[in-house]
Amino acid sequence: MRTINYIAIHCTATKPDQSIDSIKNYWKNVLKWSYPGYNYIIKQGGNQVQLLPDNLVSNGVQGFNHETINIAYIGGITYDHDIEDTRTEQQKISLIILLKELRIKYPEAKIQGHRDFPGVHKLCPLFDAIPEYKDI
Repeated sequence: MRTINYIAIHCTATKPDQSIDSIKNYWKNVLKWSYPGYNYIIKQGGNQVQLLPDNLVSNGVQGFNHETINIAYIGGITYDHDIEDTRTEQQKISLIILLKELRIKYPEAKIQGHRDFPGVHKLCPLFDAIPEYKDI
């Protein structure tokens, strides 16, 4: 079992109704990744989908993936092509539920956004995850 020091929150940087299959297709055929970008992804309606078991390394945060569980909500781009936090209430609730479950499994892991890692120059997940999840 690998040591998990971080639980990273992401957005997919897609429109909120983007399909998981199209996201996986992008990783495989455009980025040429063997593994998904996230261990978990949360659909617009709040359904959680585990794309990769926790013991396998996803491609969410370069240089930190070996010690990180990566979670993303589908969204981050509006239908008007604006960049913003597009989480639905269902996604917010689902994220909290998942984070609480992961906190039990990985009590020492720090919950933070992709943008909070050293050297990352992205806005992802388009909200400040550290204060939002500080009580989990």
